[in-house]
Amino acid sequence: MDNAPDRTPHVVVVGGGISGLAAAHRLLAAGVRVTVLEGSAVLGGKLLSGEIEGAPVDLGAESMLARRPEGLELARAVGLGDRIQAPAAANAALWTRGALRPMPKGHVMGVPARPDTLHDVLSAEGLARVARDRDLPATEVGEDIGVGEFVARRVGREVVDRLVEPLLGGVYAGDAYRISMRAAVPQLFEAARTHGSLLDGVRDIQAKAAAQQRGGPVFAGLDGGMGTLPLAVADAVRAQGGEIRTETPVLGLTRTADGWRVRTDSGLIDADGVILSIPAWSAATLLADASRAAAAELAEVEYASMALVTLAFRRADLAGLEERSGFLVPPVDGRTIKASTFSTHKWSWVKERGQDLFVLRTSIGRYGDERHLDWDDADLVDVSLGDLGDAVGLAAKPVATTVNRWIGGLPQYPVGHLAKVARIRAAVAELPGLRVCGAVYDGVGIPACVASARRAADEIIATSTPARNTQWDAGQ
Repeated sequence: MDNAPDRTPHVVVVGGGISGLAAAHRLLAAGVRVTVLEGSAVLGGKLLSGEIEGAPVDLGAESMLARRPEGLELARAVGLGDRIQAPAAANAALWTRGALRPMPKGHVMGVPARPDTLHDVLSAEGLARVARDRDLPATEVGEDIGVGEFVARRVGREVVDRLVEPLLGGVYAGDAYRISMRAAVPQLFEAARTHGSLLDGVRDIQAKAAAQQRGGPVFAGLDGGMGTLPLAVADAVRAQGGEIRTETPVLGLTRTADGWRVRTDSGLIDADGVILSIPAWSAATLLADASRAAAAELAEVEYASMALVTLAFRRADLAGLEERSGFLVPPVDGRTIKASTFSTHKWSWVKERGQDLFVLRTSIGRYGDERHLDWDDADLVDVSLGDLGDAVGLAAKPVATTVNRWIGGLPQYPVGHLAKVARIRAAVAELPGLRVCGAVYDGVGIPACVASARRAADEIIATSTPARNTQWDAGQ
């Protein structure tokens, strides 16, 4: 390996999902030479574009949080700024207690500011329980607490089961009673530490958001689908001189005197630095020798799996379908699907490019309830159609269907997750020139993944090289 002082540092990014690609994009902007290694044939991870009956659709994540800047900034940086699109319909419903009910307004991840917004969703007993919040003594949250546990203590289990659970499930496919409030809903955790009443805490969160003028749509998509984002980032990486190799799984990782040696099935690659942007179990395997502490922590991270069922109908057959973005389903109602998105209503680009088609999709599978994922595709389609028939009276037959299984797709954030992440990062920080990023660490949404990638890249750039003890910057 050439150790000349003026040699451009070389970083290998393991993983070609949005986090890995964003890290590569950041490194290249600082003048670092980059090689991205992706084990599969496709870039983008859970951001995947496809077609159904000739119409373009997203077969993975379909939107990103618009009130966090990182995802939108990346889209603009790679030339997709004019394709950012707000949902055409954002009036989601809850399918609960035997009917579609409008999603209550004025809540923070399902936690209300006022009981009178919940009449359509909760029973009389549930409403009375919410009203007791201000009469209860303050609830101690300690270093962390489960979202469901805390909310149930303050305003009752009905709020958790019929509001918080389906909303959190849409993000994490997890169990609200296990999910860390500090990690998943940090603003609620801070409010819990400073307010005796949960309702007052939610009002304070909303007042602060209003003072900061956080208006506009909560979510955004891209004309053509979110799956176009990683492909555009990959094109930008290549345009800046980065190398991207697909179908190149990494089999081993070894420290050397100069940095790192990455072993693939096609040979060895020497690098000054490495960023691991891969699932926790894969990172644990690669770090088993270099850092037993980090590997042990990573091996404990649990994941949820899910399936997305995309269905295309003749638009005329669904002419009477209510103009809404879709609906969520609380697990307590005992249905198989956990949500349905009416894509043709929700996204203008789907409607425009779908011609005479109506596209909708359902999601199936939660943490601890993944038995349906072993079913045949046809069975998943049939159960989706059955639930849709019960929910909205759908009787039409689809003209095309496709099923995508995301096995181990969503890392779980149980109580104590942030402490685990801190331990992983502390252990990894002892390895010169190596960092980790992705959905495991700072949030599962696209902006959080991009922020995680930026952090890893910036830390790599800021550290000294193992062999030369010199700073990496754009001038080297």
